[in-house]
Amino acid sequence: MTIYLIRHGESKANELNLFLGHGDLDLTDRGYAQARKTAQYLRTLKVDAIYSSDLLRAYHTAKESSKLLNLPVIKDARLREIDCGEWDFMPFDELKVKFKDTFDVWLTDVGNAKCDGGESVKQVQERMVNALTDIANKNQEKTVLVFSHATAIRCFAGFCTGKGAHGVKDIPWANNASVTKIEYLDGKFNLIEYGKDDFMGDIGTGLPNNV
Repeated sequence: MTIYLIRHGESKANELNLFLGHGDLDLTDRGYAQARKTAQYLRTLKVDAIYSSDLLRAYHTAKESSKLLNLPVIKDARLREIDCGEWDFMPFDELKVKFKDTFDVWLTDVGNAKCDGGESVKQVQERMVNALTDIANKNQEKTVLVFSHATAIRCFAGFCTGKGAHGVKDIPWANNASVTKIEYLDGKFNLIEYGKDDFMGDIGTGLPNNV
């Protein structure tokens, strides 16, 4: 079966350069426009099901595809962004000061990072693997869309390429509303294409360099 793993469109936290985990901010106007662009790109696929993180920025990105494909969005909290604890809603520049040691690990060796009062990247990878394995097993020989978040997608790509949590640092951030294609065959996930967003035109956005 085939999974298209999609990052949410630009959120209000992205616009303000805030670190956002389980904090629930919506998309910006540009984020909604990105979501519509992605929906147009995906509409030619024969999609059987749509899954999404229950956080607004992912769910509202998924809804744009839901409208075109006439499929419901199935929410799954395991597809959420990392629970970043005390880092939630903090500007990146403040994180460098207030949580210097732990945020330095995030910047230099993200696979071994743990947010103060929140999850580790390894924990995110484990729950994403569990969630996507369940989704794959429920949708054998089908095509599904899965809407999630930057760290979660990066973690899962690390798993698919055999890098584990330690190798997540070698995976780049996927841009907003980009599409990652994964195939599931004989119990194994294979990364086919990562972070495709060339259909976005001049409204594409990604994470800043200080993340």
